[in-house]
Amino acid sequence: MDSRSSTGLVGTLAIALLVGVGVGGFLAGYVIDSPGEWLAPTVGSLAIAAVVVGALIALGSGSTRRLENPYW
Repeated sequence: MDSRSSTGLVGTLAIALLVGVGVGGFLAGYVIDSPGEWLAPTVGSLAIAAVVVGALIALGSGSTRRLENPYW
């Protein structure tokens, strides 16, 4: 395995770990316990985060400078 594929594997595992921690925290705080007054702000924050991430993906995928970097 070369260094690029091992780096990609480590990055993927780190993201999977962060997602697991986030899902565990969400389950512990909102599904198992009563969310109370924090449900609406949490849903609003998640919606804003989804819109921002979607906008960044759209900007990145619509870029015309793809792979023009001399690094590639």
